[in-house]
Amino acid sequence: MTDRTQGADGGAARAVGAKGPDELRQQIERTRRQLGDTVEELAARADVKGRARARATDLRDKAGAMTVQLRSTAAQAGHRAQEKVSHAGHRAQEKASRVGHRAQDGVGRVGHRTQEKAGQTRQQVRETAGQAGHQVQRTVGRAGRSVTRPVSGAVQACRSHPRTVMIAGAAGAALVTLGLLVRRRTRCP
Repeated sequence: MTDRTQGADGGAARAVGAKGPDELRQQIERTRRQLGDTVEELAARADVKGRARARATDLRDKAGAMTVQLRSTAAQAGHRAQEKVSHAGHRAQEKASRVGHRAQDGVGRVGHRTQEKAGQTRQQVRETAGQAGHQVQRTVGRAGRSVTRPVSGAVQACRSHPRTVMIAGAAGAALVTLGLLVRRRTRCP
């Protein structure tokens, strides 16, 4: 074997010699391991596909974690928004209910007042109509009694003495005609 190895500066450097066969075996084993590690490193660097797969797997894992995190954040935001909308809806519904009840109370009060006024007006109209009706009945009753007595007497007389009534009627008509003729002559020259 040679005692020469290549140094870091590219020049030949002298290796430190082994003091015995066991130490030499250990140095060889150590050198093999270092060489193996170096070869693996070089192979890993040269394996572009493997590195790309590892990077893709790493990115896929990160993207999956980000997706889970984004979904969780979106779900939380959605729940918060839903709660806010729900609270706003409840508040609006309560306000609308209060306004509706106030309006209903006001309309009810106006309706009761209108009903009371209509009832009072109806009662006044009934009383006035009743008074007018009684007055008309009294007046008609008085007039009917005063007219009925003489008329009924004259009718009875005419029924019992029809000739006399006819003669009196003819005489009355003749007198009226005579009066009209006299009046006409005095007016015309």
